[in-house]
Amino acid sequence: MAEGFERQTTKEFIRFLYLAKASAGEVRSQLCLALDIKYIDKNEFEQLKLKINEVSKLISGLLKYLHSTL
Repeated sequence: MAEGFERQTTKEFIRFLYLAKASAGEVRSQLCLALDIKYIDKNEFEQLKLKINEVSKLISGLLKYLHSTL
């Protein structure tokens, strides 16, 4: 997101936001793996999952706003 913010156009910023949203999906995937191999417990998994879901929703909201300004 920071790299996209430094770009000169909203379209480029949007592109980097989509990459950040995909990265949030990767984090969710890694959380599932961490739970499966018992690196984290169910409680920690749920707390972290809520946080990454919130981050993903915030990025989606920003994307929606930026698309409306084009």
